[in-house]
Amino acid sequence: MAKVAFLGLGVMGFPMAGHLVKAGHEVTVYNRSCTKASDWVGKHGGRSAATPAEAAAGAQFVMACVGNDDDLRSVCLGETGAFAGMAKGAVFVDHTTVSARVTRELSAVAAGQGLGFVDAPISGGQAGAENGVLSVMCGGTEGDYARAEPIIAAYSRICRRIGESGAGQMAKMMNQICIAGLVQGLSEALRFGEKAGLDGKAVVEVISQGAAGSWQMANRHATMLDGKFDHGFAVDWMRKDLGICLETADEIGAPLPVTALVDQFYKDVQAMGGNRWDTSALIERLRRLS
Repeated sequence: MAKVAFLGLGVMGFPMAGHLVKAGHEVTVYNRSCTKASDWVGKHGGRSAATPAEAAAGAQFVMACVGNDDDLRSVCLGETGAFAGMAKGAVFVDHTTVSARVTRELSAVAAGQGLGFVDAPISGGQAGAENGVLSVMCGGTEGDYARAEPIIAAYSRICRRIGESGAGQMAKMMNQICIAGLVQGLSEALRFGEKAGLDGKAVVEVISQGAAGSWQMANRHATMLDGKFDHGFAVDWMRKDLGICLETADEIGAPLPVTALVDQFYKDVQAMGGNRWDTSALIERLRRLS
């Protein structure tokens, strides 16, 4: 088993790091909030460190799941950053959804220090993290990926190398593009049914078994109909991700008209005070329009 550091104990990172302990790895955690790190140690064992560098010292693998590009840079770079504490040959695995640009930047810095780097964004939400069944899409060298994959297996259902550095992040953008369109379509259908006086749950029971079926329909239709949005992936984080998608689309010349539109719909949800609502809250915007 390996010596592993895990940086970032949010709704995803907290259970992911716990699965590493269950798999038999020796785990040291770091979180900006010391209280969260103490809670994790109290639940799972292992130990916590005061800085990313201290957590990474002696670790063969350093996993990170933080907020955005700047957060990732802060836990990687500088005197207290993870790269300063990692020994040559260690591998940094980033589970954060960030831009491919910052991924390639940090991968190059890591390579210059003799470190491996794998971008490994995740999909599956909080439930996927808690149940250890995340989908992980990776970018990096074949060698770095081959070393990291058995560690990632502790909390993944599927893990694949898509290509070189940044490819994992580009794949995650595709994931978010798909989700944005699906949730808007589902919201429109459910609101249509409400206005038509139909039993939405009964309709979904039927259409979910046909071509309209999706993970979003199966897992979110009931709470959408009940107006419950206190679970899953927050609107603020979705807008962050869609911003990355749209910026990258401009760079590579890929049109994303539906994604751009849904991003503005999420902006409307934020204006309604739904910043921390689940992404399925798009239906609430439609309710307030009609």
